[in-house]
Amino acid sequence: MPEPQRIYKVIFASQGQIYEIFARQISQGGLFGFVEVEEILFGERSKVVVDPSEERLKHEFDGVRRTYLPMHAILRIDEVEKEGAATIREGKSEMAAAVTTIPFPMIPPKKSGPK
Repeated sequence: MPEPQRIYKVIFASQGQIYEIFARQISQGGLFGFVEVEEILFGERSKVVVDPSEERLKHEFDGVRRTYLPMHAILRIDEVEKEGAATIREGKSEMAAAVTTIPFPMIPPKKSGPK
């Protein structure tokens, strides 16, 4: 029996808003300081009720095979059992207020060796 595909919920901040998306693949990626997100999932297209924020996300990520998110923008990544609705919220939400990013250098320090 094949192993069920994993689903990840990724919550990140971008341009003053909090994004919550679902994807099948998450990795460190090849770009230093970025998290690679592939196969972004959206709810069924046959729904009668349309969520405007999910429609906005579908439009924003239309044609995107993979996206790279800066590590410092990621608020949380969860492995979940099933996908939910993708959303965009204002950044002044309780989650954004509770999160403080820790500054860290994006360029690794040079190794000092014997002279």
